[in-house]
Amino acid sequence: MSIYLVDIEQVTHTCPAFPDAHPFDTRRTLVDVIPGGPCRAPVTIRCGNTTAQIPCRRHEPAKRQCGACRVIVTERTITNTFVGYQGPEHMRPTKDAA
Repeated sequence: MSIYLVDIEQVTHTCPAFPDAHPFDTRRTLVDVIPGGPCRAPVTIRCGNTTAQIPCRRHEPAKRQCGACRVIVTERTITNTFVGYQGPEHMRPTKDAA
């Protein structure tokens, strides 16, 4: 099983179209890869008279892949940065005077 370690950075804001904070820029950084090793259940494919063996990860859905070909993505850190309101000033939300 191959394990991918990822850092995620999200930049969020508010705007006239959607007043709740929401992400508008998401960046993922690959930090580390632990390879699963060679395929343990290669698949034979045929095209005419030609045959070839390929790793099961290239042919089978995740449920039917061998343990070496399966992929797990682990999120190491998730960073959220709020940049505030972004939009025309005349549409800036106002605080209630209540």
